[in-house]
Amino acid sequence: MQAKPSPMTPLVLLILPAFVLPLGQVDGLTLAWWQSMPAMASLAVTLASLVLARRKPYGALPESLLLLPGLLAGALLPLLLLDSGVTLGQGLGLWLFVGGILALLWHVMERLTECGGIFRHLLVPALFGTMLIYLWEVGVRGFEVPSVLLPAPSAIAHALVAQAANLEDDFVQTVVKAVLRGYLWGCGAGFVVAILADRIPFLARGLLPFGNLVSAIPVVGIAPIMVMWFGFDWPSKAAVVVVMTFFPMLVNTLAGLAASEAIQLDLMRSYAAGYWRTLLMLRLPNALPFLFNGLKINSTLALIGAIVAEFFGTPVVGMGFRISTEVARMNLSIVWATIVVAGLTGSVLYGGLSWVERLATAWHPSYRRR
Repeated sequence: MQAKPSPMTPLVLLILPAFVLPLGQVDGLTLAWWQSMPAMASLAVTLASLVLARRKPYGALPESLLLLPGLLAGALLPLLLLDSGVTLGQGLGLWLFVGGILALLWHVMERLTECGGIFRHLLVPALFGTMLIYLWEVGVRGFEVPSVLLPAPSAIAHALVAQAANLEDDFVQTVVKAVLRGYLWGCGAGFVVAILADRIPFLARGLLPFGNLVSAIPVVGIAPIMVMWFGFDWPSKAAVVVVMTFFPMLVNTLAGLAASEAIQLDLMRSYAAGYWRTLLMLRLPNALPFLFNGLKINSTLALIGAIVAEFFGTPVVGMGFRISTEVARMNLSIVWATIVVAGLTGSVLYGGLSWVERLATAWHPSYRRR
């Protein structure tokens, strides 16, 4: 059996810069490790955690818990220095220290993966996402990246709190009024037309090429037309969502209805089952993975379509309106806050559909093979 990598490698990365390289600069003066009490305390806690974790061959979970205080202490150090006015751009020692902390975190995530259960499926992804946000925060603030290029996550979080009322109104206008209605109408219409096209074959031969043509039209071409037809309020955005979600649902439903095997259809005929009974008892249940695939694809397409459509005319509310106006004002933190709300909304919709799919298709052979 191959041995697990030891955290002694990040330990070396932590020790060497502590005595050789600077942390950063304060008022143009170089700051060394021994000149900063937070740095020395963080280094001591991190080293103590490493030593305790390697004294005995612990299991995966105890070792991870022993390393956690050192990880937290090491991760807090750059943030404490930034808050105290230290410039980190020239602090090579600190960046190597951060590299050691990240290597140690990687080791902890590998160990937690061995635990399985909630540690593997929830804690490890949460730690990985936290690592990315941490790198974003420290990198942007440490290298003094202008906020008009990329704001720090802390600035985005502040904008989320400060603009909560406006973002709530934008959410209602875009998601509740336009996305959900357009999504239900588009997916419902695509499903019904797919049933008709399955029953009347010439409809499928006529609609699919037309669907490919419409799907190739960019949303920036459809949105102005829908605004002219249905006005500036949410109906025009819902119409764009209907256009974007109709044909993916149609294609996936038709593919699902054709997925039943010939031997299954022959069995239904031997029971004297007609078209509708075969559809309800065999073909639609077999088509569920395809139906949910179309629903999940459309959950993200609907949100994108509604937001882009709001760029071409909307009342003074909506996610697309907020993005376009705040970009013009150079308020990029508000723009990113709106993007965060949109991203979380899309993730919740997709995750909810995936959960329902798991409940509805756990019996299906395609699901058991995953």
